Amino acid sequence: MRKKWTGILLCMVLLISLAAGCEAKNGESGQEDSGADKYEKFITVDVYDEYANYQGLQSGWFAKVVRDRFNMELNIIAPNVAGGGGTLYQTRAATGNLGDLVLINTANGKFDELVKSGLVMDCTELVKDKEMMKKYASAVEKTNELVEADGIYGFPNSISSQPPTVPSESQEPTFGPYIRWDYYKKAGYPQMNNLDDFLDVLGQMQALAREEEGSDDIYAISLFGEWDDHMMNNAKQLVCMYGYDEQGFVLSRADGSDYQNIIDGDSLYIRALRFFHKANARGLVDPDSGLQNYDTWLQKYREGKILYSPWQWVGQSTFNTAENTAEGKGFKMAAVQDMQIYSFGCWPEGDSKSIIAIGSQTEDPERLADFIDWLYSPEGFELNGQANGAAGPKGLTWDIGDDGKPSLTDFGRKALPGNPVEVPEEFGGGKWHAGVSALNFKPFLLSETDPDTGVPYDYLCWDSTAEGNESMLDRDWKEKMGADTSMEYLKQNSMLLVAGGANYSTSAEDANITTVREQCKARVIDYSWQMVFARDSEFDALLRELGNTLDGLGYADVYQVDLENAKEQTAARGAVAEKYSD
Repeated sequence: MRKKWTGILLCMVLLISLAAGCEAKNGESGQEDSGADKYEKFITVDVYDEYANYQGLQSGWFAKVVRDRFNMELNIIAPNVAGGGGTLYQTRAATGNLGDLVLINTANGKFDELVKSGLVMDCTELVKDKEMMKKYASAVEKTNELVEADGIYGFPNSISSQPPTVPSESQEPTFGPYIRWDYYKKAGYPQMNNLDDFLDVLGQMQALAREEEGSDDIYAISLFGEWDDHMMNNAKQLVCMYGYDEQGFVLSRADGSDYQNIIDGDSLYIRALRFFHKANARGLVDPDSGLQNYDTWLQKYREGKILYSPWQWVGQSTFNTAENTAEGKGFKMAAVQDMQIYSFGCWPEGDSKSIIAIGSQTEDPERLADFIDWLYSPEGFELNGQANGAAGPKGLTWDIGDDGKPSLTDFGRKALPGNPVEVPEEFGGGKWHAGVSALNFKPFLLSETDPDTGVPYDYLCWDSTAEGNESMLDRDWKEKMGADTSMEYLKQNSMLLVAGGANYSTSAEDANITTVREQCKARVIDYSWQMVFARDSEFDALLRELGNTLDGLGYADVYQVDLENAKEQTAARGAVAEKYSD
């Protein structure tokens, strides 16, 4: 009997030990079943990603997350970085293998083209029982209406539970005049009524910064060309400050009340080129602008060498460290009195212009379907979505406090949103900003409520983020602007124009139009850069030369296609606003 009871006790001890081991593996440590347990073979996943600004193997803390959960690594193939995006697409498509994962802009019928060419697979059976389909089936089905074939071939981004007329941004607009507030303060907070005043203020700020820092390589403005498409992308950002965005060669007002031809002499695009031309003539434009890439450009913000940022996520993510903001240094949105900033409305049906899909030649489609399902989960969004403003890994950058609500950790306050802080080895090591997800794809909006925490994914919206953590920079900005956030200021002063969040993407166009379009794009971009750096007497001559060149290429036919597309988009916005008006 003693031997029998001893055996029973040994079995019980063994079972308890195994249970404890499983709990340590699956419980409070935050680790789920390891990727190697579920997926025996380690694989490298080629990710063809038109939105990525990094090329090569994903590294750092997000790489560790992906490896631990899926026993795989992500090899990012980025047309933005590689250059010749159209050529890279055609070259890879010709082989029948664009990538294992495909993140792509669907404009001009590209989604349907992927399906007809057999480059992406039907995921209907792969995802039919996934959590994402239980939550977002209607948005997924709406997106797949873009293709003629039956099935599920792609998944949309930016899904929202909010109406399409509500701004998709939470605290900061996508576009705006973000400037080094500390030097704006030193200049005396001068009022800026228009772009001419804005340029004068930038000149004052540059002079102050160079004098204070003893450096002549500080510039008000810096540019780069990697994102140029139908026009010079950096110039287009000023267009968005005035309520317009691009639809090919057309500038479409957010409310659909106006359309502009970008090459008209009085268009907002030409005004933007004149702005940069005047800035360059005053010595305010970084002379490396025409040669540098995105990474070099971004590093200059991190080093405090540039004073104006066209997007909040550039200046604020790189320069607004805890140390700098505590000293009152950093980028904040200023007010140009005639601005009316373009805001993207929420997408209750998802934004099908940007999708993620599984390549038809991938070796393990089941694993990639699991990965996509995870991206659409709260945890996946917190981790992958950190690139767009989510909080990142629970237990590292944030955790649940004694009050049951999320709050940033000391590490999170130092590292977020994109600072070069050392990550603990157990989370992957390396610098925080270097480990952020390179996918640049957000399945839903930051303003959505995380069901696990009951508050928005955007950590800037958490009560705990503001309580007791307001920096000298924040206090000064709030006192001067009379608002708590940039979006609040814009709404109070009628400086925001919302474009309804319609699930819209342009259909395929005639091949001859596409050929002419590519020729016209090359000329517009080339002449735009020339005009920015031209002598005063050359600007208008180059503009006339550009117009004559485009006329000879058949630009008018392409413009007419874009104008019809812009009007279709306006109609789609009206329809979705009416559909969700309740």
